[in-house]
Amino acid sequence: MKIMAIDLGDARTGVAISDPSGFLASPLTVIHEKDPAALLEKVAALALEHKPGQIVIGYPKHMSGDTGDRAKGAETFAENLSKTSGIKTVLWDERCTTVMAHQALNQTNTRGKKRKNIIDAVAATIILQDYLDYLKNAEK
Repeated sequence: MKIMAIDLGDARTGVAISDPSGFLASPLTVIHEKDPAALLEKVAALALEHKPGQIVIGYPKHMSGDTGDRAKGAETFAENLSKTSGIKTVLWDERCTTVMAHQALNQTNTRGKKRKNIIDAVAATIILQDYLDYLKNAEK
Protein backbone atom coordinates (compact mmCIF):
# COMPACT_ATOMS: atom_id res chain seq x y z
CA MET A 1 0.00 0.00 0.00
CA LYS A 2 1.27 3.46 -0.88
CA ILE A 3 1.43 5.95 1.98
CA MET A 4 1.62 9.72 1.60
CA ALA A 5 3.20 12.09 4.13
CA ILE A 6 2.64 15.79 4.71
CA ASP A 7 5.00 18.25 6.41
CA LEU A 8 2.76 21.24 7.09
CA GLY A 9 4.23 24.72 6.89
CA ASP A 10 2.96 28.28 7.03
CA ALA A 11 3.84 29.03 3.40
CA ARG A 12 5.26 25.76 2.03
CA THR A 13 4.03 22.22 2.66
CA GLY A 14 6.17 19.23 1.78
CA VAL A 15 4.65 16.06 0.37
CA ALA A 16 6.26 12.63 0.09
CA ILE A 17 4.98 9.26 -1.13
CA SER A 18 6.08 5.68 -0.65
CA ASP A 19 6.45 3.01 -3.25
CA PRO A 20 3.50 0.56 -3.48
CA SER A 21 5.26 -1.94 -1.18
CA GLY A 22 5.61 0.68 1.56
CA PHE A 23 9.38 0.18 1.69
CA LEU A 24 10.86 3.46 0.44
CA ALA A 25 9.78 7.09 0.84
CA SER A 26 10.46 9.65 -1.89
CA PRO A 27 9.83 13.39 -2.10
CA LEU A 28 6.81 14.23 -4.24
CA THR A 29 6.36 17.99 -4.26
CA VAL A 30 6.19 21.21 -2.27
CA ILE A 31 2.90 23.07 -2.23
CA HIS A 32 3.23 26.84 -1.96
CA GLU A 33 0.02 27.84 -0.22
CA LYS A 34 -0.78 29.99 2.83
CA ASP A 35 -4.57 29.60 2.84
CA PRO A 36 -5.53 26.50 4.90
CA ALA A 37 -8.68 25.76 2.86
CA ALA A 38 -6.80 25.98 -0.45
CA LEU A 39 -4.00 23.82 0.97
CA LEU A 40 -6.53 21.20 2.03
CA GLU A 41 -7.96 21.13 -1.51
CA LYS A 42 -4.50 20.78 -3.08
CA VAL A 43 -3.44 17.97 -0.75
CA ALA A 44 -6.76 16.17 -1.27
CA ALA A 45 -6.27 16.46 -5.05
CA LEU A 46 -2.79 14.92 -4.75
CA ALA A 47 -4.25 12.12 -2.66
CA LEU A 48 -6.91 11.49 -5.29
CA GLU A 49 -4.22 11.40 -7.98
CA HIS A 50 -1.75 9.12 -6.14
CA LYS A 51 -4.31 6.98 -4.27
CA PRO A 52 -2.44 6.29 -1.02
CA GLY A 53 -4.03 3.91 1.46
CA GLN A 54 -3.06 6.20 4.31
CA ILE A 55 -1.75 9.73 4.87
CA VAL A 56 0.76 10.57 7.59
CA ILE A 57 0.71 14.15 8.89
CA GLY A 58 3.77 15.50 10.66
CA TYR A 59 2.84 16.23 14.29
CA PRO A 60 4.96 19.11 15.60
CA LYS A 61 5.42 18.39 19.29
CA HIS A 62 7.70 20.45 21.52
CA MET A 63 10.96 18.75 22.57
CA SER A 64 9.31 18.18 25.98
CA GLY A 65 6.60 16.14 24.26
CA ASP A 66 3.93 18.76 24.92
CA THR A 67 1.71 20.03 22.13
CA GLY A 68 1.03 23.63 21.18
CA ASP A 69 -0.86 25.62 18.57
CA ARG A 70 1.00 24.10 15.60
CA ALA A 71 0.18 20.58 16.81
CA LYS A 72 -3.48 21.52 17.19
CA GLY A 73 -3.38 22.88 13.62
CA ALA A 74 -1.98 19.55 12.44
CA GLU A 75 -4.77 17.71 14.27
CA THR A 76 -7.40 19.88 12.61
CA PHE A 77 -5.78 19.50 9.18
CA ALA A 78 -5.57 15.71 9.56
CA GLU A 79 -9.23 15.48 10.57
CA ASN A 80 -10.37 17.71 7.68
CA LEU A 81 -8.18 15.87 5.16
CA SER A 82 -9.59 12.52 6.25
CA LYS A 83 -13.14 13.84 5.85
CA THR A 84 -12.38 15.45 2.48
CA SER A 85 -10.39 12.61 0.93
CA GLY A 86 -11.94 9.59 2.64
CA ILE A 87 -8.43 8.36 3.44
CA LYS A 88 -7.29 7.49 6.95
CA THR A 89 -4.81 9.99 8.40
CA VAL A 90 -2.23 9.38 11.11
CA LEU A 91 -0.35 11.99 13.13
CA TRP A 92 3.37 11.21 13.40
CA ASP A 93 5.92 12.89 15.67
CA GLU A 94 8.06 15.13 13.48
CA ARG A 95 10.50 16.47 16.09
CA CYS A 96 13.93 17.15 14.56
CA THR A 97 12.92 16.25 10.98
CA THR A 98 13.70 19.72 9.61
CA VAL A 99 17.13 19.56 11.27
CA MET A 100 17.68 16.14 9.70
CA ALA A 101 16.54 17.48 6.32
CA HIS A 102 19.05 20.34 6.56
CA GLN A 103 21.80 17.84 7.43
CA ALA A 104 20.89 15.66 4.45
CA LEU A 105 21.00 18.66 2.12
CA ASN A 106 24.35 19.73 3.61
CA GLN A 107 25.75 16.32 2.69
CA THR A 108 24.67 16.80 -0.91
CA ASN A 109 25.88 20.42 -0.90
CA THR A 110 22.41 21.69 -1.88
CA ARG A 111 22.31 25.45 -1.31
CA GLY A 112 20.37 28.62 -2.02
CA LYS A 113 17.00 28.70 -3.77
CA LYS A 114 17.12 25.01 -4.63
CA ARG A 115 17.51 24.16 -0.94
CA LYS A 116 14.65 26.45 0.07
CA ASN A 117 12.41 24.89 -2.58
CA ILE A 118 12.96 21.27 -1.52
CA ILE A 119 13.61 21.34 2.24
CA ASP A 120 9.94 20.74 3.06
CA ALA A 121 9.65 17.78 0.69
CA VAL A 122 12.81 16.31 2.22
CA ALA A 123 11.33 16.77 5.71
CA ALA A 124 8.12 15.01 4.57
CA THR A 125 10.26 12.18 3.18
CA ILE A 126 12.03 11.80 6.52
CA ILE A 127 8.69 11.74 8.36
CA LEU A 128 7.39 9.09 5.98
CA GLN A 129 10.52 6.92 6.05
CA ASP A 130 10.47 7.03 9.86
CA TYR A 131 6.84 5.89 9.81
CA LEU A 132 7.54 3.13 7.25
CA ASP A 133 10.45 1.88 9.38
CA TYR A 134 8.18 1.85 12.42
CA LEU A 135 5.60 -0.24 10.53
CA LYS A 136 8.29 -2.72 9.42
CA ASN A 137 9.54 -3.13 12.99
CA ALA A 138 6.00 -3.44 14.37
CA GLU A 139 5.37 -6.40 12.05
CA LYS A 140 8.29 -8.39 13.49
